[in-house]
Amino acid sequence: MQDIIDFFIDPYRSATAFNISLEILAVLFGIASVWFAKNENIWVFPTGIISTAIYVYICFKFTLYGDVIINIYYTLMSIYGWYMWYRLVEGQHIEISRASRSDWVKTGLIFLGTALFVVAVYLYFERFDRLTDYFDTFTTGIFFAAMWLMANKKIEHWVLWIAGNIISIPLYFIKGLGFTGIQFTIFLILAYLGYREWKISLNRESQIA
Repeated sequence: MQDIIDFFIDPYRSATAFNISLEILAVLFGIASVWFAKNENIWVFPTGIISTAIYVYICFKFTLYGDVIINIYYTLMSIYGWYMWYRLVEGQHIEISRASRSDWVKTGLIFLGTALFVVAVYLYFERFDRLTDYFDTFTTGIFFAAMWLMANKKIEHWVLWIAGNIISIPLYFIKGLGFTGIQFTIFLILAYLGYREWKISLNRESQIA
């Protein structure tokens, strides 16, 4: 048990109180954002923007360039998603739906383009020196694709979040961001609950239609 505690605490022994507080604040806003997403609440985006903006700074400090790119993208996509969720479609707000074949093609292109871009960034900074860097390439692509699907209220985005969270949980503990590892564990639970609730809502809408 003590080894586990030391594994969690050791990376923070040399961290400043300011940086630790920032990570905790980013975690809290991140959890709030996923909670709002689960409940199909527009506040998913402003809370998410605060969380990801903080993580841009944190990840840059830790030279986690793949995560920096992810969080910059999250911030931009949150602005786009905020607009999309408010956008009127034939007099109604955009509704939950399933991804079409065209959506999956776009999702695949986003995943592939993102992965190649992250590889280019890591090669430029000569940063493929840790095992986690290779996983970052994969998870960044997953999360980019998931964020685009979420902005367009496609239920499949939860499936991608679940897959990405499962991979990310151990990675963040290895990176020394224990609070973030806990955050992604909570994200995993909320993603499962979110998928279940969105599926119930989607089935209800289909029956009404």
